[in-house]
Amino acid sequence: MKQLLQLLENDCTLTPSQLASMTGSTEAEVAAAIAEYEKDHIIVGYKAIVDWDRTHRESVTALIEVKVTPQRGDGFDRIAQRIYQYDEVESLYLMSGSFDFTVIISGRTLQEVARFVGEKLAPMEGVTGTATHFILKKYKEKHLIFPVQEEQEERFVLD
Repeated sequence: MKQLLQLLENDCTLTPSQLASMTGSTEAEVAAAIAEYEKDHIIVGYKAIVDWDRTHRESVTALIEVKVTPQRGDGFDRIAQRIYQYDEVESLYLMSGSFDFTVIISGRTLQEVARFVGEKLAPMEGVTGTATHFILKKYKEKHLIFPVQEEQEERFVLD
């Protein structure tokens, strides 16, 4: 049911009835398949994508390149486990190329993110270097395009 997984990835709010009609299955088959996917950790969770720039919440997101020395016997896994244990870490990916991990974190301020990198991530045993990139504006995430936000016009009242 690859089609079912693609439909759920695009919109996890679809009901079993809608999914059944879209896949040509019964609701019972859809419900059973979803339960099996969840049990087998093929579906690991459901999440809404929020455009926080449209809210009053202060937030900054950073992508951090991390270079590490792999550990004998564990490779990158033990370091990855230590990194993803932090609440600040939203995503962690093992990469090919000039650095080993991409860590995506969010914080209230640039200083909060910098403090995480300087006090928790960079001094971690096995970490040999970091480079932090702050996300300035999101245009698209998980196939969803963020609508352009209209600039508020300043209005002056003259007497």
